[in-house]
Amino acid sequence: MRGELAATLRLAGPLVLSNLLQMAVYATDVIFLARLGQRDLAASSLGVAVVMLLMMAIIGVTGAVAPLIAAELGRRLHSVREVRRSARMGLWLAGAMGLIAIALCQGGETLLRATGQPADLADRAGGFVALLSLSLPMMGAAQVLRTVVSALGRPHYAMLITAFAILVNAAGNYTFIFGHFGFPALGLPGSALASILTSVVMAGAYVVAIRSDRVLRRYHLFGRFWRAEPERLRQMLVLGVPIALTLVAEGGLFSGAAFLMGRIGEVSLAAHAIALQIASIAFQVPYGVGQAATIRVGYHFGAADRAAIGRAGAAAFLVSLCFSVLATAAMFAAPHAFLSAYIDVADPANARLVALATGFLFMAAVFQFSDGLQAVAAGALRGLQDTRVPMAIALAGYWLGGFATAYVLGFHTRLAGLGVWIGLAVGLTIAAVLLLARWIGRGRFNLLP
Repeated sequence: MRGELAATLRLAGPLVLSNLLQMAVYATDVIFLARLGQRDLAASSLGVAVVMLLMMAIIGVTGAVAPLIAAELGRRLHSVREVRRSARMGLWLAGAMGLIAIALCQGGETLLRATGQPADLADRAGGFVALLSLSLPMMGAAQVLRTVVSALGRPHYAMLITAFAILVNAAGNYTFIFGHFGFPALGLPGSALASILTSVVMAGAYVVAIRSDRVLRRYHLFGRFWRAEPERLRQMLVLGVPIALTLVAEGGLFSGAAFLMGRIGEVSLAAHAIALQIASIAFQVPYGVGQAATIRVGYHFGAADRAAIGRAGAAAFLVSLCFSVLATAAMFAAPHAFLSAYIDVADPANARLVALATGFLFMAAVFQFSDGLQAVAAGALRGLQDTRVPMAIALAGYWLGGFATAYVLGFHTRLAGLGVWIGLAVGLTIAAVLLLARWIGRGRFNLLP
């Protein structure tokens, strides 16, 4: 167990840091846009909710790359060729889905109006969505390459490249939003341009890293890039589509919460955006541990080592549980310290915003354990190439339990925005209990090799 815990930490450490740094990239956008005022911050929150939902779909489908590569490495048979096939089809899917997402986002304003958002807010956010969506193909490609290099034992590249992306994104926001270095001040659209630039730089950096690394070079990941692999593509879709629907169900729960907040009021939506940003940063730790669990469990799945599969899952759950204790305590103890990174908590003009965000953050502290458990359980089950039943669990838990509760409490009680966040906690808890039960019963459900 000690050896598996060490292996999990070695893999999860860089992945967690990479995830946290990725959130820092998004946080950079929020910090810059917050200086433009609550209206632009609210519009960007809606726009990002739409685009990130589509990005989750891309990440989900192409996320099948991780268990497929891990299993091939565990089998130790023709792994170079099989890894290259998986990487190639993952990049194909990322590009194709990115182009489809761009087309869908051109009707962003219509979509936002259909959710009941105010006309001026929908108009402002719609243009932002259309422009920001242009970053999706390169963002998808970067995510595929990130997964590939991590599965091949080089997760530190993800950490370094994402750290560099923070600098690129910050420079882009500074330049395009406020107009520096000879560029005009574009405001909200400037943030979208910064994101497009950042996505291109990240994808390019992964290509450079892969071509420069002696171990990664031997896989010739970009060789015969034009060659289709129908069987591998089919495998990826069979595994990846349920993963995508799971991620979209979870992301849709939070995006749906943003739409509900938009109907409650702009201040509630702005407070939701800030609190959710903080909660999302905390989530990146168990999410990274879950990614490591997919790779470690997948490797042992390919090697048909049942005992090692159990140890890999136990190690991941232990790491996630320890972090959840720390995160919950920190959010309860010092909510204003977290909020002060985004707004001036002492400014009387922000009093209502701070009060709402503090309440939302308390609810985020409550669901840290559920969020961590469901992330790791889902990741471990993906390592067993079990994705369909977890998808059904996600749809039922997040929407029948979570969103329904959020809607009822948000609009039919005096809880308003706090009721929406209680719904989030309910959805995550239902999913966590059911996914954990499936992992514990993996033998009974015939999930083991």
